[in-house]
Amino acid sequence: MRSFLYIISVLATASAVVAAPQPLNGAKKMGAAPKAIYFMTNDAAENSIVALKVGQDGTLSDGSRTMTGGKGASGIDGNNSMPAGPDALFSQSAVKVEGNWMVAVNPGSNSMSLMSIDTRDPTKLTLVGQPVDTMGEFPVTAAISRKNKMACVGNAGARAGIACFSIHYRKGLIPLAKSQISFPLNQTTPPVGPTGSVSHVFFNQDESMLLTTVKGEPMKNTTGFLSMLPVHKGRIGNQDTRSSPPGTAVLFGSVPIPGTKDIFATDASFGAATISTQGTPAIIHKVKIEGQKATCWAAISAATKTAFVADTLQDNLVEIDPRTGDVLQNTKLMQGNPGYVDLLVGGSFVYALSPGSKDGTRKAYVAVVDVSSRPARAVQNFQPPGPGRSSMGMTAFM
Repeated sequence: MRSFLYIISVLATASAVVAAPQPLNGAKKMGAAPKAIYFMTNDAAENSIVALKVGQDGTLSDGSRTMTGGKGASGIDGNNSMPAGPDALFSQSAVKVEGNWMVAVNPGSNSMSLMSIDTRDPTKLTLVGQPVDTMGEFPVTAAISRKNKMACVGNAGARAGIACFSIHYRKGLIPLAKSQISFPLNQTTPPVGPTGSVSHVFFNQDESMLLTTVKGEPMKNTTGFLSMLPVHKGRIGNQDTRSSPPGTAVLFGSVPIPGTKDIFATDASFGAATISTQGTPAIIHKVKIEGQKATCWAAISAATKTAFVADTLQDNLVEIDPRTGDVLQNTKLMQGNPGYVDLLVGGSFVYALSPGSKDGTRKAYVAVVDVSSRPARAVQNFQPPGPGRSSMGMTAFM
């Protein structure tokens, strides 16, 4: 694990090669591509949402940039005490869309913003109300429940934990009474990471439970955990339950497995795992990814029912069957990207954010990968103007 903690702070500088879009002749149709995708700049001066247009062939073009009303920030790299980046927040889902609502965290101002999406032009975003205090410090991950009409946030700083808010179409986010749950992580603001910090907050398949993954610190013999908090009719339970599935160490990005009560979670110490959340959470399938360095982000295709994971230190994409734990393919994308810090699946495509190099010589790119057949193939490596190594999150309007 010592080598993992060291290597996660050192990113190789890659040449700025942009692959020309390739024709998608013969691609198997797996549903419509998104209409727009989004990530946030996480700039310290002012955080902004980058919205990119998605064509019918799945490729990207420039869209818009909208201020969140808050500020970005970076965590502290535990190996050199310098601002972290790429992977500035040590988290998945810094930005999240559900229907025509979007939430985004502002770690530099301890707030979260709500935006509405214009359904006719999904690159047009409007701030609803004002950014709301997250009842903690250094928010890094957000979730939305359409069923419960609520949004929740994970704080990773000195006041770590989760908090939830109701969504009002005009007023914005309204704090829910007694919704704050604290995590005793002994962190600072900004947090030191990547280990020992909040990773990902998300709702389960039927939106009856809010789940949060928290990374352990193996070098300090500190165990991470999975928090499970009941949700019912727009209200959350009084207390969460926490467990550390045996065999896990650095739980990171996760996603519910459709049609089950299981989740598929990455663990940067070995790869990924299918975890049962019924009763005491336990690993069903442990997936050791050969050659992985820091596998941290996950998404599942509703069409193929397979999972895709990304590594912050490698320019590749791994497809896994969460029902069996089999690695189906490990594709080298060869886009010149140092690695990826979040991803999503939309139709036949995976969209993965690479925020660039640690030294800032390479800016952010979004890789577009056709996964309708094997092997997967990169069809575009799009460079939005401006965003750099602090960029985080990846979500879509479908």
